[in-house]
Amino acid sequence: MRYLTSLLTSEYKKEAFYCGKDLLDNYIHNQASQDLKRKLAVCFVLPEKDNSLKGYYTLSNASIPQDQLPDTIKKIMPKGYLNLPTTLLGRLAVDLKHQRNGIGELLLVDALKRSFDVSAENIGSMAVIVDPIDDDAVRFYKKYGFILLPGNGKMFIPMKTIKELF
Repeated sequence: MRYLTSLLTSEYKKEAFYCGKDLLDNYIHNQASQDLKRKLAVCFVLPEKDNSLKGYYTLSNASIPQDQLPDTIKKIMPKGYLNLPTTLLGRLAVDLKHQRNGIGELLLVDALKRSFDVSAENIGSMAVIVDPIDDDAVRFYKKYGFILLPGNGKMFIPMKTIKELF
Protein backbone atom coordinates (compact mmCIF):
# COMPACT_ATOMS: atom_id res chain seq x y z
CA MET A 1 0.00 0.00 0.00
CA ARG A 2 1.27 3.43 -0.91
CA TYR A 3 0.39 6.18 1.55
CA LEU A 4 -0.47 9.80 0.74
CA THR A 5 1.72 11.16 3.48
CA SER A 6 5.44 11.36 4.24
CA LEU A 7 7.35 11.39 7.47
CA LEU A 8 8.00 14.93 8.71
CA THR A 9 11.58 16.02 7.94
CA SER A 10 13.42 19.32 7.98
CA GLU A 11 12.76 19.82 4.24
CA TYR A 12 9.12 20.65 4.92
CA LYS A 13 7.98 24.23 5.61
CA LYS A 14 6.10 23.62 8.83
CA GLU A 15 6.40 27.25 9.99
CA ALA A 16 3.97 28.31 7.22
CA PHE A 17 1.26 25.92 8.46
CA TYR A 18 -1.83 27.56 9.95
CA CYS A 19 -5.06 25.67 10.69
CA GLY A 20 -6.65 28.20 13.04
CA LYS A 21 -6.32 26.08 16.20
CA ASP A 22 -3.44 27.31 18.34
CA LEU A 23 -2.82 23.91 19.94
CA LEU A 24 -2.40 22.24 16.55
CA ASP A 25 -0.44 25.10 14.97
CA ASN A 26 1.96 25.31 17.92
CA TYR A 27 2.47 21.56 17.86
CA ILE A 28 3.68 21.42 14.25
CA HIS A 29 5.76 24.59 14.63
CA ASN A 30 7.44 23.80 17.95
CA GLN A 31 7.01 20.23 19.15
CA ALA A 32 6.54 17.72 16.31
CA SER A 33 10.24 17.42 15.44
CA GLN A 34 11.16 16.95 19.12
CA ASP A 35 8.49 14.25 19.52
CA LEU A 36 9.98 12.43 16.54
CA LYS A 37 13.49 12.59 18.01
CA ARG A 38 12.26 11.39 21.41
CA LYS A 39 10.15 8.61 19.83
CA LEU A 40 7.01 9.99 21.49
CA ALA A 41 5.01 10.31 18.27
CA VAL A 42 5.50 10.01 14.55
CA CYS A 43 4.29 12.93 12.45
CA PHE A 44 3.12 12.37 8.89
CA VAL A 45 2.59 15.31 6.53
CA LEU A 46 0.77 15.89 3.27
CA PRO A 47 3.06 18.30 1.42
CA GLU A 48 2.51 20.74 -1.42
CA LYS A 49 4.95 20.83 -4.35
CA ASP A 50 6.77 23.73 -2.64
CA ASN A 51 7.09 21.64 0.57
CA SER A 52 4.55 23.67 2.51
CA LEU A 53 2.01 21.50 4.33
CA LYS A 54 -1.61 20.83 3.43
CA GLY A 55 -2.02 18.91 6.66
CA TYR A 56 -0.53 16.49 9.15
CA TYR A 57 -1.33 13.83 11.71
CA THR A 58 0.52 12.01 14.46
CA LEU A 59 0.50 8.39 15.57
CA SER A 60 1.84 6.72 18.69
CA ASN A 61 1.27 3.63 20.80
CA ALA A 62 -1.24 3.87 23.59
CA SER A 63 -3.50 1.75 25.73
CA ILE A 64 -6.95 2.06 27.11
CA PRO A 65 -8.35 0.58 30.33
CA GLN A 66 -10.69 -2.25 29.42
CA ASP A 67 -13.29 -0.94 31.86
CA GLN A 68 -13.67 2.23 29.74
CA LEU A 69 -14.86 0.29 26.71
CA PRO A 70 -18.52 -0.26 25.85
CA ASP A 71 -19.91 -3.60 27.06
CA THR A 72 -20.23 -4.89 23.48
CA ILE A 73 -16.45 -4.60 23.07
CA LYS A 74 -15.52 -5.66 26.62
CA LYS A 75 -17.32 -8.98 26.32
CA ILE A 76 -15.17 -10.09 23.39
CA MET A 77 -11.86 -9.06 24.97
CA PRO A 78 -9.80 -11.40 27.15
CA LYS A 79 -10.51 -10.80 30.83
CA GLY A 80 -6.83 -10.88 31.80
CA TYR A 81 -6.04 -7.54 30.14
CA LEU A 82 -6.60 -4.53 32.37
CA ASN A 83 -5.34 -2.26 29.58
CA LEU A 84 -5.72 -2.99 25.89
CA PRO A 85 -3.21 -1.92 23.24
CA THR A 86 -4.34 0.83 20.88
CA THR A 87 -2.95 3.32 18.41
CA LEU A 88 -3.33 6.99 19.30
CA LEU A 89 -4.16 9.36 16.46
CA GLY A 90 -2.92 12.24 18.57
CA ARG A 91 -3.35 15.18 16.22
CA LEU A 92 -4.87 15.74 12.81
CA ALA A 93 -4.93 19.19 11.23
CA VAL A 94 -5.49 20.78 7.83
CA ASP A 95 -4.09 24.16 6.77
CA LEU A 96 -6.81 26.82 6.39
CA LYS A 97 -6.10 27.10 2.64
CA HIS A 98 -7.11 23.45 2.23
CA GLN A 99 -10.01 23.08 4.66
CA ARG A 100 -13.39 21.93 3.35
CA ASN A 101 -11.69 20.19 0.39
CA GLY A 102 -11.63 16.63 1.72
CA ILE A 103 -8.03 16.81 2.97
CA GLY A 104 -9.06 15.95 6.53
CA GLU A 105 -10.82 12.83 5.31
CA LEU A 106 -7.79 11.85 3.20
CA LEU A 107 -5.50 12.28 6.20
CA LEU A 108 -7.85 10.24 8.39
CA VAL A 109 -8.02 7.39 5.87
CA ASP A 110 -4.22 7.46 5.52
CA ALA A 111 -3.83 7.33 9.31
CA LEU A 112 -6.35 4.49 9.69
CA LYS A 113 -4.77 2.45 6.90
CA ARG A 114 -1.28 2.97 8.30
CA SER A 115 -2.51 2.03 11.81
CA PHE A 116 -4.27 -1.08 10.53
CA ASP A 117 -1.26 -2.22 8.53
CA VAL A 118 1.03 -1.89 11.54
CA SER A 119 -1.44 -3.71 13.80
CA ALA A 120 -1.74 -6.57 11.33
CA GLU A 121 1.99 -7.07 10.82
CA ASN A 122 4.12 -5.47 13.54
CA ILE A 123 2.54 -4.30 16.80
CA GLY A 124 -0.73 -5.39 18.37
CA SER A 125 -3.45 -2.75 18.50
CA MET A 126 -7.16 -3.43 18.88
CA ALA A 127 -8.37 0.08 17.99
CA VAL A 128 -7.46 3.62 17.03
CA ILE A 129 -8.27 6.19 19.69
CA VAL A 130 -8.53 9.96 19.45
CA ASP A 131 -8.94 12.67 22.06
CA PRO A 132 -10.94 15.35 20.19
CA ILE A 133 -10.01 18.93 21.08
CA ASP A 134 -13.49 20.39 20.51
CA ASP A 135 -17.05 19.70 19.35
CA ASP A 136 -16.07 20.15 15.69
CA ALA A 137 -13.55 17.33 16.07
CA VAL A 138 -16.13 15.10 17.80
CA ARG A 139 -18.54 15.63 14.90
CA PHE A 140 -15.78 14.90 12.38
CA TYR A 141 -14.78 11.60 13.99
CA LYS A 142 -18.40 10.50 14.61
CA LYS A 143 -19.06 10.91 10.89
CA TYR A 144 -16.42 8.24 10.24
CA GLY A 145 -17.63 5.70 12.78
CA PHE A 146 -15.67 6.61 15.90
CA ILE A 147 -17.47 5.78 19.13
CA LEU A 148 -17.43 8.08 22.15
CA LEU A 149 -16.04 6.42 25.27
CA PRO A 150 -18.14 7.15 28.34
CA GLY A 151 -16.64 9.42 30.95
CA ASN A 152 -13.35 10.49 29.39
CA GLY A 153 -14.16 12.26 26.10
CA LYS A 154 -11.99 9.94 24.03
CA MET A 155 -13.30 8.21 20.93
CA PHE A 156 -12.27 4.96 19.29
CA ILE A 157 -12.77 2.83 16.22
CA PRO A 158 -11.99 -0.91 16.44
CA MET A 159 -9.45 -2.41 14.02
CA LYS A 160 -12.19 -4.81 12.97
CA THR A 161 -14.20 -1.85 11.67
CA ILE A 162 -11.11 -0.37 10.00
CA LYS A 163 -10.46 -3.73 8.30
CA GLU A 164 -13.92 -3.55 6.73
CA LEU A 165 -13.05 -0.16 5.23
CA PHE A 166 -10.15 -1.65 3.28
